[in-house]
Formats: sequence, C-alpha cells, structure tokens
Amino acid sequence: MGIGIATFCAVIPPWTRVHHHGAISTLSGMYGVDGFSLFITAVLACSVVLAALLGVGYLEREGIRGIEFYVLLLLSAAGGVVMAGANDLIILFLGLEALSLAVYVLAAMNLRRTQSQEAGIKYFVLGAFSSAFFLYGIALVYGATGSTNLAVIKTFLATRVVADETMLFIGFALLLVGLAFKVAAAPFHSWTPDVYQGSPSPVVAYMASGVKAAGFAGMIRVFVVGFGQYADTWQPAIYALAVLTLLVGSILAVRQTDVKRMLAYSSISHAGFLLVAVEAATPKGVSAAVFYLAAYTFMVAGSFGVVTVVGNGHRGRHDLSSYKSLAKERPALAFAFTIFLFAQAGVPFTTGFFAKFSVISASVDASSYWLAIVAMVSSVIGAFLYLRIVLTMYLDDHHDTGSVAVAAKRPVPFGAMVVIGVCVLVTLGFGIVPGIIENLARDAVPVLVSAATSAVG
Repeated sequence: MGIGIATFCAVIPPWTRVHHHGAISTLSGMYGVDGFSLFITAVLACSVVLAALLGVGYLEREGIRGIEFYVLLLLSAAGGVVMAGANDLIILFLGLEALSLAVYVLAAMNLRRTQSQEAGIKYFVLGAFSSAFFLYGIALVYGATGSTNLAVIKTFLATRVVADETMLFIGFALLLVGLAFKVAAAPFHSWTPDVYQGSPSPVVAYMASGVKAAGFAGMIRVFVVGFGQYADTWQPAIYALAVLTLLVGSILAVRQTDVKRMLAYSSISHAGFLLVAVEAATPKGVSAAVFYLAAYTFMVAGSFGVVTVVGNGHRGRHDLSSYKSLAKERPALAFAFTIFLFAQAGVPFTTGFFAKFSVISASVDASSYWLAIVAMVSSVIGAFLYLRIVLTMYLDDHHDTGSVAVAAKRPVPFGAMVVIGVCVLVTLGFGIVPGIIENLARDAVPVLVSAATSAVG
C-alpha cells in the first residue's frame, strides 16, 4: 500500500517535466514517459492502494497469512505500468504477461474455496490462448512492416506502401483479439462472470479497475498511436466489438441473481463504453477513455468494498437476497453502495455521468451516431440492474432476521471503511467538480501522440 501511494506521488514530478518539456523515450525508443503513461500509472497506483486496503480484512477473515497477496499485486501493477508506456510490441507483450501471470495466481489464492481455484485455472487457460493470439499478431505485423517499434511502424505506414496488406490486417485482428480478452470485450468475455464470482473480492476490485486500465492503455498505444494511419481498417472491427459488448453486458447483467456476477456483466458493459471512445480514434476520444478509466476505478473499487463487507457477514455469499434490508441494518453502507451504483448508471452529479457524457460526445464528434445511440440505450438497460439492487436494499424485507442481525453486528474492517469513504468522496466530489480530472486527461493526449514522434528521432 505504501509503495502504491509512493508511486502515485512519484508521478507528479515527471508529469510536470513532461508537460513543460515534452515526452521522453528510453530503452532505444521502446518505452515512453509521457502524460498518458503517467496518468495510467496514477490510476494503477490508486487501484493497487484500494485493493490492498480491501485485502487486509479479507485475508484476516480467510486465515491467509503472508505477504504474497501484496507482492503479486505490485508485480501485476508493474506489468500494467510497462503496458501504459510501451512504444514497442515486444515490451507491450512482456508487460501484458507480467500483469496476467500475477493476476492468475491472485484469482486462485484462496485455497479454502474451490471457486477461487476454479476461477484461477479458467482465467489462466483462456488467458494463455489470448496471449498466443497477441504474439502471433506481433509476428505478422513485424513481417509486414519490418519492425515491432510502434513509432517506426507509424512512420512506415505513413510513408511507404505495405507489400502484403493481408498479413498486416490479420496481424491487426490477432492483436485486437488478445487485447479484447484482457478488457473483457464480447465475444471474448466468457471468462469474466465465473472469474469475478470465484475470485476474492479485493482481487476482483483490482481486476475490474487496474487490469482494465492497463488493457485499454495497451489498446490505445497500439491502434490509435501505432496504427493510426490505418484507422479506417480497424475502426469497423472495434465498432462491432463495442456494439456487441455494450448489449451483451447490459442485457445479461439484468438476468443475474448473484451480485458479483451482476457487477461482472456491468464491467463488460463499461468496457463497451471504453471501446466507443477508442473507436473514435481522436484526441477527444482518448481523453474520454482516460477520464472514464479514472472515474471507473473508484466506482468499482467502492462497489467491491461493499461486496466484501456484505460477504463477510454472509459467509462469503453474494446472492442478491444477502442485500435485503441492508439499508435498515447498515444505512451508511447501503447509501455508499447506492452512490456507486448510480455513478455506474451515469446519474448526474457523479463522475459516471461525466465519464459517459464525454464518451458519447466524442463518438458524436467522430460521426459515429448509431454507436452513440447504442451506448445510450445500453446505459438505460443497465440502469434497471442498478435500480434492482438499490430497491432490494431499501424495500425488500429479509425473512431470516437472525442472519441479518449477525451480519449487522460484524464490524466493518478498517481498510474497507477507508476505501468506501474515499471512493464516495471522489465519486461525488469530482462528479460535482469534474474539471480537475478532465483537464488532466485532456493534457495527457497531445503528449501521447508526440511521444511516438519523438521516439523515432
């Protein structure tokens, strides 16, 4: 946790330097330090700190000793930081694997619960397939362009004629499949509900925020920056992914009865919104995606903070019935969960509203009108899910009053209390005054584009 806070603070000096003097590249242009990578690093640091705080009470309750949880969390975040600044496909792949391998172990770390082990195995097997697709994509792009450096590829595509465009396009497709798996985009989302349901809640909080942020950072690096000259080629594919992801996530979420599975499908729907921003392939779209990732990190971490507390009081159960009468027994907890759910639904005066508005605005500016309409319809459908949980907390009476009383008497772990409180303040505070994050997200985008240019020199 201390390392996460230190990392967040360490981002400030280089951000100031980059903002005034421009981006820099290291490792022979393979890694870039720019506003985009620093912003994503800050998001990852926040995600790590929040997950670590949630993990304190969870590990104590489950009788899990040792520091493995925190070490793996930091290793995974380090991989995400590498992905955020990668200017080379090989470096991006190494970061992706470092991020993924640690999360596989985190998902299966609770040896007392069979569901956790099953989640880890399923995530590992399907993740290995996605990594293979990504690696084959790198090979084909290298064969078509003669380089794995994104800056060199960008220049090559802008100044020369590709001899074998078929090879290049297949490489695009394979890279997209590999990254789509990491961000839980449909139809590569099948692992998400089972893994979210079986994994420890603090781990899921990190997966839904940190892993998703790193995945989309890699996608933006590869397609918007590296393959920007061929946007007309890959935009239709992301358009289709966005539509499918939005509809699958929102529609299937309504049918669930387990809260963790509900939030899993909700996470898929949010991935759809981020794909809408990426599809725009404009600075405004990238800025909207970055803002969305920052806002979503606190919404989802707070949500899983509540899920962790409620699960503690119901022996790890997360079915919707566990939330009956929560407003009566724990009004503050129910209020906080309501804030997070409303934010994910895009209710005004929350960060979720401005995040969704910025994405839809970027899509409209890019003339993707029908995609913007699908995003709005998906948001309306998803609102039924969040309203269903809220009504259960406030209107439904729990018939098993004994179990509710026992759950209510269990103290809220200090770490979870801090996470929920901070996330409520951020979600409401920056929902009322979103300008600070919006300006930071906007400032990161020009530096992202210039980083690729500077790496060539």
